[in-house]
Amino acid sequence: MQSIQIRDAKAQFSALIDAAEHGHPTTITRHGRPAAVLVSVADARRLYPDDRPSFADLLLSFPGGMEEFERDTTPLREIDL
Repeated sequence: MQSIQIRDAKAQFSALIDAAEHGHPTTITRHGRPAAVLVSVADARRLYPDDRPSFADLLLSFPGGMEEFERDTTPLREIDL
């Protein structure tokens, strides 16, 4: 995988897009540390599918069902007002 600094990536952006389309990802670095990876749309869709369930859907699909709990309404301590 090719690695390039942000400054150089700005100057060669079109070439980096072409490389990503042809299956050659590029790591973009900032101050010598990896900051981002430029990949093709096909690779991005494989890594981050659109059809993954939301967190709420995962909670609602829990096989244990919804448990009902009674709340204890007694105060924990007396309060002087």
